Amino acid sequence: MIDRARIEALIPHAGDMCLLDHVTHWDPQSICCIASSHRDPRNPLAEAGRLGAVCGVEFAAQAMAIHGGLIGAASNRPRIGYLASVRALILHAERLDDLAGELVIEAEQLAGEGSRVIYRFALSHAGIVILSGRAAVVLNVG
Repeated sequence: MIDRARIEALIPHAGDMCLLDHVTHWDPQSICCIASSHRDPRNPLAEAGRLGAVCGVEFAAQAMAIHGGLIGAASNRPRIGYLASVRALILHAERLDDLAGELVIEAEQLAGEGSRVIYRFALSHAGIVILSGRAAVVLNVG
């Protein structure tokens, strides 16, 4: 398991903006993370005390960034990425802040060529998918 301190060393997000608690599994193609920050009233993405479900995309983006960091560390090639687009986003809830348990964030790399990577992602709560979609990430390899 990879804890929050290691996560903060892998991605540019720190403090309250680091939304994920730990990584439960990762391999060269996928990652699974756990988060509880959706329940924190000080969550930096919350507006008027509410955390909309669309904010789950940022949770997924951080999981993808951690995955890229872990792959980069394993191959001694740092990989900094930028979210370029989100496609096929499906929301099955309006809010995240009213979900009592932990969130499970899963991302799977579908394709990777040169400086572009495509991930499929899903965020679930109590075994029910809350949102899912695909994201294109552009890597700064220079």
